[in-house]
Amino acid sequence: MKLIMEPLAAEPFAPFGEVLTIPEPTGHTHFDRALSNLRPSARPSLALSRKEDLSSLPLVARQMERHEFSSQSFVPIEAGRWLIVVAPHATGGGPEMRGARVFIAGPRQGVTYGSNVWHHPLTILDRPAAFAAYMWLEGGKGATRSFFTLPAPATIAVS
Repeated sequence: MKLIMEPLAAEPFAPFGEVLTIPEPTGHTHFDRALSNLRPSARPSLALSRKEDLSSLPLVARQMERHEFSSQSFVPIEAGRWLIVVAPHATGGGPEMRGARVFIAGPRQGVTYGSNVWHHPLTILDRPAAFAAYMWLEGGKGATRSFFTLPAPATIAVS
């Protein structure tokens, strides 16, 4: 399967979550879906990460992940372009790759993946990057994160 990148924009990304864009000029924006949670006993979590390993195109995606009960937001602190690969949850389980989309984000854009949305791990392109990640964690029953190995790899290309 070949997936073609498209610029990250709110409308085409809406079925998967919310685009987080820094307001211009000076301003303030609220993102209402950024911290959704389906478990009352979960606690909020903030993680900071740095990625040094750059990806090149075409990228071959072999695995997807999801957070069944929690949204997950990625906000770049220092980044160039980065990829967002998303897919809806299939009726029979796993990602529905026929509905997958690939978006290319700039350094001033973040995203919130809705709960139960399959996504590829964080993938950076131009330079090492740092991100803040927000989600809900629960130590009880149910996985915070699930992984799925794709039956056939997906190739992600510019066109």
